[in-house]
Amino acid sequence: MIIVDTALAKREAEGRPIRVGMIGAGFQGSGIALQILTATTGMRLCAVANRNIGSAVGVYDQAGIEPLRCDTQAELERAIASGTPAVTEDAQALARAAGLDAIIEVTGSIEYAAHAVLAALEAGKHVVQMNAELDGTIGPILKHKADQAGVIYTFSDGDQPGVQMNLYRFVAGLGVKPVLCGNIKGLHDPYRNPTTQQEFARRWGQKPAMVASFADGTKISFEQAIVANATGMRVARRGMLGPDFSGGNPGAPLVPIEDTLSAFEPYLDPGEPGLVDYVVGARPGPGVFVIGTLENPRQRHYLELYKLGKGPYYSFYTPYHLCHFEVPNSVARAVLFGDPVLTPRGGPTVGVIAVAKKDLSPGDCIEDFGGYEAYGVAENMAAIRDENLLPIGLALGCTLKRAVAKDAPLTFDDVQFPPGRLVDRLYVEQESLFAAGAASTQRIRMATGQEQP
Repeated sequence: MIIVDTALAKREAEGRPIRVGMIGAGFQGSGIALQILTATTGMRLCAVANRNIGSAVGVYDQAGIEPLRCDTQAELERAIASGTPAVTEDAQALARAAGLDAIIEVTGSIEYAAHAVLAALEAGKHVVQMNAELDGTIGPILKHKADQAGVIYTFSDGDQPGVQMNLYRFVAGLGVKPVLCGNIKGLHDPYRNPTTQQEFARRWGQKPAMVASFADGTKISFEQAIVANATGMRVARRGMLGPDFSGGNPGAPLVPIEDTLSAFEPYLDPGEPGLVDYVVGARPGPGVFVIGTLENPRQRHYLELYKLGKGPYYSFYTPYHLCHFEVPNSVARAVLFGDPVLTPRGGPTVGVIAVAKKDLSPGDCIEDFGGYEAYGVAENMAAIRDENLLPIGLALGCTLKRAVAKDAPLTFDDVQFPPGRLVDRLYVEQESLFAAGAASTQRIRMATGQEQP
């Protein structure tokens, strides 16, 4: 942060602010815009794209700015060149528009976001996204395409995966080996749905299905999957361990995160790549933690002196995540230093599969993350491939071909895919690149209609 703020101040003084376009103008997008427009030195929010143009206008309106509506890429480019804030309904035109250093993608969508992010990468722009669902489904192939284009593709600071990765790097930099990256949650109930979460969503101005995805485990599964894919870590079992110290009562007293170590310790092995997981009912929430280990006895003596305990495992934590407040730092890290906050290190190690939230019947359609039909569960990629399991990021929009019992995982054979989707093509490309020769790749091609039997 010290380097970032100094570098941004220099860019401001030189009259060379970082020029940013944003795709998405919902709850988080609005907050990110407000932060850039009112509090971020050395950066300009040049244009916003959103399917509902009114929301894009509202992003600027909250800062007392009247933007220019643009319907074409050429119009956007003229507005950017003249320093006129612009809005558009055409996300891909914004992604390709000349004059921008980076694109922030914050839609929470899959297919729509895939088109926009791919367009930005192909246009040679850095992409900072706040979309764990997209990243946890096709992040590795998007990172591969970013590398080919010589740009950065990264998740953001502020949300829990980015905060975990910052902490992981800090702990590793001390010479302590991270063996678990963890997320602290207040509630986990896989059967929550938009109806049960409607009042909470209304209070905070959020969408009920999105709020339900936080409660039913889908969001935490995606968040931990992308941390795994950035670090090479795994899950201890399908769904993660997720010890719940609340007894199912979100209002129960919280236990210190240090007191949760015993729940994870039997699964920790310093010789393995490490685990991602979460805990319910611990403090400081809603923060993150990293468990690390250190063999050097002298260094362990110092850690005990500094009140981290006797070891061999030590808990480090960050007690908050400030979401949109921190996203501009991610943009600066990418543009000025080529430093991604969190990005896949190669092929995926963990994915998020679809599990039936209720008994599903032929003809049922899986409509939303956090919806009525399915919840997401983190699983190691080896099992996903071996069992032909269906990623929930691909499941949206699919129709059931046969019945699936409540709490059973869905497979590629259980659903009919909508034709012609980019996300399916990119997933097949990802599997072909990182799991070349695997029998699952051919099955996926056939299931998604990209190759006939």
